[in-house]
Amino acid sequence: MWFKNLKLFRLNPDWKITAQDLEEKLQEHAFIEGSPGQDTKLGWVTPLEESGLVYELGQYYFLTLQAEKKLLPASVINQFTREKAIEIEEQQGYKPGRKQMREIKEMVTDTLIPKAFSIFRQTRACLDLENHWLYIDAGTASKADEVISLLVKALDPMPIQSFMTEVSPSTAMTEWIFSDEATEGFNLEPQAEFKSTQEDRATVRFTNVIPSQEEVSKHIESGKIVTKLGLTWRDRVSFVLHDTLEIKRIQALEILDEQRNPSGADDVERYDADMTLMCKEFSGLLEDLTEALGGEKKQ
Repeated sequence: MWFKNLKLFRLNPDWKITAQDLEEKLQEHAFIEGSPGQDTKLGWVTPLEESGLVYELGQYYFLTLQAEKKLLPASVINQFTREKAIEIEEQQGYKPGRKQMREIKEMVTDTLIPKAFSIFRQTRACLDLENHWLYIDAGTASKADEVISLLVKALDPMPIQSFMTEVSPSTAMTEWIFSDEATEGFNLEPQAEFKSTQEDRATVRFTNVIPSQEEVSKHIESGKIVTKLGLTWRDRVSFVLHDTLEIKRIQALEILDEQRNPSGADDVERYDADMTLMCKEFSGLLEDLTEALGGEKKQ
C-alpha cells in the first residue's frame, strides 16, 4: 500500500482547508468514465471504495487521480482516413488537398475515439497539512504534472510550491560515495548511477554492488557525478535518491512490519494504520534528508 515513489512539493504554511471544502472543489473535476473528449481524460476518483474524493486521516488528506487513455493505433486512423478520402473524392470529383486531408483525419479520429478500447491508471497523492508536504506517488514527471495541473484548476490561490535544498543531491551523493559513508542516519545501498557532466552524458550504473573506491575515484576524476544512489534511512526505509530530489523504489523494512499490519484489524483499519505510519516515516526521513542537503532553500 505504501507509495513507491515520491515527487515532492511544499504546501504554503498559511494555507488551510477542510476535507469537506477540498471535496467540493475536487468534485468539479471528478472522473466520468465514458464521457466524450480527447484520447486521454483525467479526473479524481475515490481513494477507497466507500470514501469520497478526499479520504481524511487526521492531518492527512489522500487523493487519487485517474487517467483514461484511448487505444487508437495510427495505422487504424490512417486506414479509415484513406477510405473516407476515396469516398469524398468520388463525391466532389477530385482528390482532397493537404488541408482537406488534415480535416478528414481529424474527423475520423473524433469518430473513432469513442469506440476505442480504454486503459486506466491511477496516481495517488497525499497532503500533509501539519508538516506542509504534498506527496505524489509518480514514477515520471508527467504523471506528477497531471496531479498538479488538476489541483491548480481546483484550488485558488494555488498553495503548492517546489521543494529545493541548499545543497544539490548530486553534490551530496557524490561526496557520500567518495567517502564511502553517507551522512548521519543514512547507509549506502548497492545502487548507484554516475553521469558525465560533459556533452556525451556518458552513464555508468552499478546494481547490487557498491563500487570500489578505485572505481569511484576514476569516474569522479573523469568528470562524472552521482545522479542516483541507493540509501537506507535508520534501518526503517530503503529508497533510491535522484539528483532531481525525487525518491523512488521506496520500501518499508522489516522493523516496521508489526506496525503496518496490526492483528485483528479489518481492511480499512489496516489501510489507516499503514498510511498513517507511511506519512510519519516520510516526514522523519525528509527532515533528516533536508538537513543532510544543507537545509531547505528559501523560495
